[in-house]
Amino acid sequence: MGTKKNFVLDTNVILHDFKCLSNFQENDIYLPITVLEELDKFKKGSEQINYNAREFVRELDALTSNDFSLKGASLGEGMGTLYVVTGDQYSPLVEASFPEHIPDHRIISCAVTVASKHPDIKTILVSKDVNMRMKARSLGILVEDYSTDKVRDVNIFERAHETVQGIDAAIIDSLYSKSEGIPADEFRSKYPSIELVANACFVLESERNSALVRYNPFTETIRKVDKGTPNYGISPRNTEQKFAFEVLNDPEIKLIGITGKAGTGKTLIALASALKQFKLYKQILLARPIVALANKDIGFLPGTEKDKISPYMQPLFDNLNVIKSQYTPNSLEARNIDEMQKNNQLVIEALAFIRGRSLADTFCIVDEAQNLTPHEIKTIITRTGEGTKMVFTGDIQQIDSPYLDMQSNGLAYMVDKMKGQKLFAHVNLVKGERSPLAELAADLL
Repeated sequence: MGTKKNFVLDTNVILHDFKCLSNFQENDIYLPITVLEELDKFKKGSEQINYNAREFVRELDALTSNDFSLKGASLGEGMGTLYVVTGDQYSPLVEASFPEHIPDHRIISCAVTVASKHPDIKTILVSKDVNMRMKARSLGILVEDYSTDKVRDVNIFERAHETVQGIDAAIIDSLYSKSEGIPADEFRSKYPSIELVANACFVLESERNSALVRYNPFTETIRKVDKGTPNYGISPRNTEQKFAFEVLNDPEIKLIGITGKAGTGKTLIALASALKQFKLYKQILLARPIVALANKDIGFLPGTEKDKISPYMQPLFDNLNVIKSQYTPNSLEARNIDEMQKNNQLVIEALAFIRGRSLADTFCIVDEAQNLTPHEIKTIITRTGEGTKMVFTGDIQQIDSPYLDMQSNGLAYMVDKMKGQKLFAHVNLVKGERSPLAELAADLL
């Protein structure tokens, strides 16, 4: 057990994780009254942050009693005490640099007050707002990001496929000759240093041949990855896309993460795979979170609710049009797509509209998943019913949410936590296939 600390929480920590109070061990937590005022503004609405605000207030109500203002509230055995700071005077230190009494500055002022009242205890302001941390740090206040759900190793989102060299050529020959693959135990006995992770795809190389393979945890075999037939007119163009086709087309894998920079084909190949398998599911659902840009909420846009979200959904329709363009308008495949849309078997909508639903027998693709929090990812996955396959796609280097980063976004969190599970697979796409110009821009700009 370390030295006890005092943590002052910013509002965005609570909106990110409404169960955050349980993650500070034996340390005391201080909530500026400003935080409760801000939470009150978020109570109404259907977005995840609105849900988090309501749930936190309920938890706070259950923790506190009538003498809360005097004694604080115990957070449990071995845990610290929770206090709400009221009647805080605006700190002269903060006033000198930030005379405007906005909520952020009042929370910083509260951290100064707590630190001055407890000079022998380290006081730390916890915020997911980078700019707020910089403001506080400039005044000599100790600050931290909320790092409970941060992913430590993000290198997996930059690497291409793994290549294992020095393999016996006879083993690779047997992979080509045996459609059922070779037993994993046999492979482990010859190469004990090679870790076999469930549904991991990699390349085996010998001096004279090579093979693209996947470790199948359901059959306990190493099997060759075949290019196979196109998925609704879309064929893989590189090794990583072949790996993605392999796991997407396997109905036993229920949860998939596909990451990669812009133009690598993440959403396109996921949609093509869903269309190929549409007879296995009652519905194909494409969704993406709405992250308003330039401080503009969708309420600023004209028209009905459907009209407002249409611009945000356009990239998904673009991918669908790419697939439809592989066929003539009167072809069976094109007519199938039109019929599926007409009968609501193929639905494209905002992610907020599926929250609260139970998804059964659905091939669900969540695009731009890097803009979701870990709790939002968990909420979506726990809605899956029997026969549902979930695919999350995204680029962790293109995050639009101001309070998420490469380490704390829900997509990276899911990949990190689910690694090694039989029902999960992750493929990282590295080569852009949109155009040479798009590839150059993704790499250099």
